[in-house]
Amino acid sequence: MRKRVLICMAALFAVHPQVAKASPDCEVILVSGGVSLHRWEQYKPNPHDRWWMNFVRAARIRIQQIRAAEPDAQITWFVFQPAYVRRGSEEKKDLLKLVDSVRDAYGVRRIYFSKTQEILDYMNKGKNRERVKIGDFEYFGHSNKACWMFDYSNFIDSASKAWLHEDDLTKLLPGIFAKDAYAKSWGCYTGESMSRHFQSATGVPLWGAVGKTQYRTDELPMLAGWRGKWTR
Repeated sequence: MRKRVLICMAALFAVHPQVAKASPDCEVILVSGGVSLHRWEQYKPNPHDRWWMNFVRAARIRIQQIRAAEPDAQITWFVFQPAYVRRGSEEKKDLLKLVDSVRDAYGVRRIYFSKTQEILDYMNKGKNRERVKIGDFEYFGHSNKACWMFDYSNFIDSASKAWLHEDDLTKLLPGIFAKDAYAKSWGCYTGESMSRHFQSATGVPLWGAVGKTQYRTDELPMLAGWRGKWTR
């Protein structure tokens, strides 16, 4: 066991805030929150999520990067199912089928979730954490400085009923992360508060944005303003 953990730690050294190496002896966990609905957003001055794939495409790009670095990496991808069912009704498309095409193309384990506790339970006990540590954890979706909002403006206009608050992070068990694990939130504002709570709860620094982030078609999210920065 000691040898496995040492290999895992060495392979996970992050050479850049946006690029981390993977290891077949650790698990990568990615989370894609849900997108908003046009009915709530279309007439706003700065509407959210004109494109339904914002958080799915960003996760796919990361999956590609991780697969290139470590073809045998164990990748588990959580997707907030209710939001894509509702957005699919608007667009008259089976969005879950399109999400699953990413799973099939890159050989990842895709888990649909509808409650925050499902993510916490999996991180704690989804695998034997004595043997398989979490080596990479990343979130794609709406957020504010204190929480990840999985259904922002999807069920209620400009609000959320499903979220993971920074206070919920204390529910994570000690020792589930590799010592040199990489963690990043690609949403807005996380670096202003939640990153600090994440490290306090897990011992792992969480990269987060000060200010807003912007999701793009064929690249990872970027800082939206010149005053923004990544911090942990």
